Amino acid sequence: MRKRISFLGAAMLAACTPTEDPSQSYFAPEYLGIETRRLDDDLVSFLVRMEGARTKADVADYGKCAAAQYALIRGFGFARHVRTNVQEEGGLWAGDAVYTISAALPDGLQTIDAEVAVAECAETGIPTV
Repeated sequence: MRKRISFLGAAMLAACTPTEDPSQSYFAPEYLGIETRRLDDDLVSFLVRMEGARTKADVADYGKCAAAQYALIRGFGFARHVRTNVQEEGGLWAGDAVYTISAALPDGLQTIDAEVAVAECAETGIPTV
């Protein structure tokens, strides 16, 4: 005996099918550059600019990627987030992210393994220093 799915049943099943969030599929930021400012031996500021950010978090991620690559370039394996200030004006986003860099895992909650972070940045298409 074959069971038939009614039109209404099929429509209900289709409604339960997950769909892609349209805002995610059109995310195409333009990364406009990173300026690095060494504040102390282990304290660095990264000024980043971009267009097309969805939120402040996108700008903060750009700063994180810059910090992770910078730590590797300097021969360090870790970074710790100190603060990130983000501003947006007319679609242009600017961030000032400050990180400490170190050879050993620093104390704190917002620590970054630089090699892991750089790999994640490459996977998501966020440029580094």
